[in-house]
Amino acid sequence: MNIWLINHYAVPPVYYPLARTTNFAKYLMRMGHNVVIFAASSVHNSSINLITDDALYRQEIVDGITYVYVRCSSYYNNGKQRIINMFEFPRRLKKICKYFDKPDAIVASSATPPACMAGLKIAKKYGARAVAEISDLWPESFVDYGLISRKNPFLRFMYGYEKQMYQEADELIFTAEGGYDYICERGWQKSIPREKVHYINNGVDREIFDFNQAHYQINDKDLKDEKIFKVVYTGSIRKVNNLGLLLNVAKEISDPKIKFLIWGDGDELPALQKRVIDERIDNVLFKGRVEKKYVPYITSCADLNIAHNNSVPLFRFGISFNKIFDYMAAGKPILSDFPCKYNPAVQVKAGIDISEPTATNIAKAIEYFVTLDTEEYQRFCANARKGADVFDFQNLTKKLVDVILSACKNK
Repeated sequence: MNIWLINHYAVPPVYYPLARTTNFAKYLMRMGHNVVIFAASSVHNSSINLITDDALYRQEIVDGITYVYVRCSSYYNNGKQRIINMFEFPRRLKKICKYFDKPDAIVASSATPPACMAGLKIAKKYGARAVAEISDLWPESFVDYGLISRKNPFLRFMYGYEKQMYQEADELIFTAEGGYDYICERGWQKSIPREKVHYINNGVDREIFDFNQAHYQINDKDLKDEKIFKVVYTGSIRKVNNLGLLLNVAKEISDPKIKFLIWGDGDELPALQKRVIDERIDNVLFKGRVEKKYVPYITSCADLNIAHNNSVPLFRFGISFNKIFDYMAAGKPILSDFPCKYNPAVQVKAGIDISEPTATNIAKAIEYFVTLDTEEYQRFCANARKGADVFDFQNLTKKLVDVILSACKNK
């Protein structure tokens, strides 16, 4: 099949680290399909623009994968320029389709809803199978994160646009397992049948993870210290991440062999470092930022990997954090310090979550892992690795093909 993958942000991972679309392309090609990724030329969270002249688009092959960058203006925050960029992409995308072989299927990501809607309409124009990939619940996430009030009159229009997008698709893929729960909660189940709703979470490319684990290692004395129990966090250190709670947890722990090793960077780091000094929290060590290729080695050296987040109502529909799957591939137990109805790590019995995430409860959960006998501990490790197989992109891509073929049967 000729398959187009449309995702506003899906530039090569060297520019932007979220590689879901690239991973699908890689394994679709290995299965014998022809794949083209369409993305905006502007790199998210960056000043880089992959088109610096007036060309409408630019084509590039990276690691054997064909990317088509659609010229879009750069933006530097969530203001007016980003909104302009969001609508430039679908408008210009429609103009360049004629230069490429007709698709048999289009998978359009909701990373930006206008791009997803455009992709679905292009699919209908060419008689191709139209698959919408829902990675974010727009606008529900805006409401849950307090960015927009439920009383805002514009919200009704946004929900209407979202519903239309779901109806336009031949098949729907949600990255969160509770996608159909959301549809039912909105009261849309009569117009969006259950059989067209599918679940494919994010995952891990085991091939790359295992290569990086073996070839990109760091010399860190704490990681190599077998006398301590290493609780590892990797990720952003911003106010929204609430790493201050982990410092509170550390203060609750009296066992001197338990150490928190935190890799990452962000605007909240200086304040947290000051707290560690002022409050003499000597079991927390900030290790700084590392390139993603070193994360497999770091997490594989942990005794416990912690998935840390603020609990939000949106989690009732499930989660799709990339780090959960990296942690699985590391083959070590996972502690999720937030409640979630559909937690992949808990479902594969690679870890536990906490229903009431207070500092005391999180500390007790960490101490639980410290006191496990070897057989119980190794069972968590083995389950994590098995879970990584389930969520390996090689297997997830087979599910994607099944969904595309379902679209063919239902047309």
